[in-house]
Amino acid sequence: MVTIEGLHKKFGKQQVLSGLDLSISEGGIFAILGPNGSGKTTLIKTILGMVIPDKGEISVLGKNIKVNSEYRHKIDYLPQIANFPSNLKVKELIKMIKDLRKSTKEDERLIELFRLTPFLDKKLGTLSGGTKQKVNLVLTFMFDSPIVILDEPTSGLDPISLIRLKDLIQAEKAKGKTILITSHIMSFVEEVSDEIVFILEGKIYFKGSILELKTKTNQPDFEHAIASILTENHA
Repeated sequence: MVTIEGLHKKFGKQQVLSGLDLSISEGGIFAILGPNGSGKTTLIKTILGMVIPDKGEISVLGKNIKVNSEYRHKIDYLPQIANFPSNLKVKELIKMIKDLRKSTKEDERLIELFRLTPFLDKKLGTLSGGTKQKVNLVLTFMFDSPIVILDEPTSGLDPISLIRLKDLIQAEKAKGKTILITSHIMSFVEEVSDEIVFILEGKIYFKGSILELKTKTNQPDFEHAIASILTENHA
């Protein structure tokens, strides 16, 4: 589904990705974790074609992304920060995205799911951070693409919306989709993820299940396992 070989990326003098190799199979929920500055966002943006690597190869759905940009239409992406035009109404933004991509009625179900109906006539600039995130989620999930990338999807969500997001992610997984998630909320990661991909200093430090990570670090729970990796590598 996604294959990455020998990925290098430097910004100025800072080496962000250092020969990273990663293979993500079709179907399932993969959490991409790592400390700040480890290369998580750069990795996601290289998969999306938003950052050009210095070296390395990326294939998505069996095609090298250097020679085929069509693959981007098969990825739904939720950015960490949604920079919406503040003067647009919520319903205007949704309509605009539908006009740009393709017709769908899935937005109606998602608007209901996240209780956004009262906000449809409000301008995006007047919304709270949590409500903007719900709009962000509607825009991401209203198209039926085989790959979904969610960068900090829980940001600003209230407890009820968080439960609905978890259910939505599991429903998308049940359709056979491949879902990549970054999050700092370890309880959320533990609840939804099938596999953990832990990045450290621009390379894959660990890839496997949470149980395998706990065994590798000899820790009783997930949070202590993550803390153990960070302590060990900053000692």
